[in-house]
Amino acid sequence: MKLQPDPHSALNTVTRYDDSYIEINAIRFEYSVLVMPEGAITPWDITDFSQFERSHFEIIAQMRPELVILGGGLKHRFVSPSLIQDLYKAKIGFEVMTTQAACRTYNILMGEGRLVLGAFLIESDPVSLTAKA
Repeated sequence: MKLQPDPHSALNTVTRYDDSYIEINAIRFEYSVLVMPEGAITPWDITDFSQFERSHFEIIAQMRPELVILGGGLKHRFVSPSLIQDLYKAKIGFEVMTTQAACRTYNILMGEGRLVLGAFLIESDPVSLTAKA
């Protein structure tokens, strides 16, 4: 789905997404990424929701956002509280939703001037995952 242009063109904005990719500032990523309104877009070494480990969220805590929007893939799922304890300790807000919903939410919060981090999971094989659902 293509999103409407954002008036904050200097900021990292999700411009398009699909089950198998995310586009930020018109650059296509077919792998999971971490993105904040300003700065580099960081590859995130995860391809499946079941692979999450505490270290994936320790990296996010070190980036010091005020809020994390986790796009957890094609289905809405929950992350074990033990995995995100570093976020809680740092008083960083955390929400999880599908990757597509997270893309829209990230853009809204970023547009409001929030220090939001989008953690977007791109699952490695969306066709087979959809078939299993």
